[in-house]
Amino acid sequence: MSYVPRLKSKYKDEIRTALKDKFQYKSVMQVPKLEKIAINQGVGAATTDKKLIESAISELTTITGQLAVAAKSKKDISNFKLRKGMPVGVRVTLRDSQMYEFLDRLISVALPRIRDFKGINDKGFDGHGNYTLGISEQIIFPEINIDKINKIMGMDITFVTSAKNDVEALELLKQFGLPFKNQTVNNG
Repeated sequence: MSYVPRLKSKYKDEIRTALKDKFQYKSVMQVPKLEKIAINQGVGAATTDKKLIESAISELTTITGQLAVAAKSKKDISNFKLRKGMPVGVRVTLRDSQMYEFLDRLISVALPRIRDFKGINDKGFDGHGNYTLGISEQIIFPEINIDKINKIMGMDITFVTSAKNDVEALELLKQFGLPFKNQTVNNG
């Protein structure tokens, strides 16, 4: 039998039925699910220092276990000394097993390592069932060796769900174990 991530089997066995009962869906196919996790890291200083993009790519690849790619600028902005096509960030999109593995590591290992952590804010919903979480330091991930990094950078982690509104998405992410501070989401 092949390996199945812990949260993937938890979704199939527990979360799906709990959400079906809570929101009274007629079929389990209506239950919202986590479709992908997109991780973006802006590296604005890369316009002057090209090594920052390379180190950001290697760090994000180490954290996620999937090759990260450079995000290039779409237009020229002279005030920022930016040309079209210059690398300005790093991104990676995780799906299926790698997505569940990353989510498991984020919840159980990385988030508890944040200093003075009291839970994540529930204001990052976009009204369509997607949630974005900002992290200020990449060193909360144990895969990163603090001695080898040259600049502390933050990242945005976006959870894309098939939920129709923010209330369903919040309940789905809570069931996965994301530690939210206070639960007040407006149903948009």
